[in-house]
Amino acid sequence: MSAITRTGSGEQPGRIMAGEMAEQPAVLRRILDQGAPAIRRTAERIAARNPRFVLLTARGTSDNAALYAKYLLEVLLGKPCGLTSMSTTTAYGAEPDLTDVLVITVSQSGGSPDLVASTRAARAAGAITLAVTNNPDSPLAAVSEHHIDVLAGPEKALPATKTYTAELLALYLFVEGMRGGDGSAAQALPDRAQEILDRRAEVRQLASRYRFAERMVLTSRGYGYPTAKEAALKLMETSYIPALSYSGADLLHGPLAMVDNISPVIAIVPGGRGGRALRPVLDRLRGRGADLVVIGPREEVDQASAGFALPTEGVAEEVQPILEILPLQLLAYEVTIARGQDPDAPRALAKVTETH
Repeated sequence: MSAITRTGSGEQPGRIMAGEMAEQPAVLRRILDQGAPAIRRTAERIAARNPRFVLLTARGTSDNAALYAKYLLEVLLGKPCGLTSMSTTTAYGAEPDLTDVLVITVSQSGGSPDLVASTRAARAAGAITLAVTNNPDSPLAAVSEHHIDVLAGPEKALPATKTYTAELLALYLFVEGMRGGDGSAAQALPDRAQEILDRRAEVRQLASRYRFAERMVLTSRGYGYPTAKEAALKLMETSYIPALSYSGADLLHGPLAMVDNISPVIAIVPGGRGGRALRPVLDRLRGRGADLVVIGPREEVDQASAGFALPTEGVAEEVQPILEILPLQLLAYEVTIARGQDPDAPRALAKVTETH
C-alpha cells in the first residue's frame, strides 16, 4: 500500500487525492525516462526559430506552473516573458502582432474554451504556439503547432497534484532543451520526492496547527514564489481556509500590517538566491511575532516556530519547486481531513473549468 493512502474502505475521504500524490515520484521518473527525448526535440525545433519573446497562457494550478516557467525563461534564457490576459482577445477582440513570439499554453485537460480560443488566435496572429497538457488528444493540443505531453496519467481528484509537478518538470526540460542543456539537475528529483512523501507523519503534526485557522499567509521569493501561490490555491480549494500568497517583496509593501502573533505564515525558502532575498522578510516576520512555519533548508527551519526541512542539498534552485510543493500538498490534504472535509470533492468545483 502507498505510504500516503489511508487504510479503510473505498469510501475513505481523500483517498483519490492521496493516491495521486503518491504517484508523483513515478510520474517524474516517467517524464525523465520516456518524455525527455520528445521534449528536447520540440525545444530544439522552437529554439531554431529564435522567438523574440515568450507569452504564457494558463488558468488555476497551470497558471502557477506557467509562472514558474516565466522565471526559467527569463533567468536561464534571458527571454522577455509575460503572462497573457486572455480576455484581451476572447472578450475584447484585440489582434496583437505576435510574429516570432512563442506562446506557451499550459493546461492539465487542454479543454477550457478560452485557452483553446486564445491559442487559436495567437497562431493566426503569427505566434509559434506550444501546448503543454496531460491530454495529447485535447482541443488545445489540436490547435497548437507543437505539443508536450506531461505523461501524468489520468487525474481524477479535483485538486491537481501530480499534473502540477509533471508540468513543472516538463517545462524545466523544455527550457533546458531550448538552451542546449542536458537536464541533469532533474535526475535526483524522483528519489528526493519519495523521501518527502515518506515523511507524511511530520506534515500531519504541522497540520494540527491549522485545523482552526481563519486565514493563512504564504510567501516566498524567486523560484519559490509560484510554490507559495500553488500552496495557497490547494489550501483554499480543499480546506476552504482563505490563504493569501505574496512575493516577500510585496508582503513588505503593505500586507505585512495584517500579520500578528496569531496569524499563521508559511514561508517557502529556496536554497539559493531566492532564499537569500527572503531573509529580510523572515526577520521582519519574526519581529512581529508571527506564527512562522518554514519549508526549506534545515538551517532556516531551525530558526522558525516549526517547519519541514527539504532534502535539497545539491539540488539546483531552479528545480527545487518540484520538491517544495510536495509537503504543502500533503499539508492541504491533512488540514482538510482534520477539519472533517473530503479533499477529493471540493464544493462548487469541476475537474475541467470551462471559462470563456
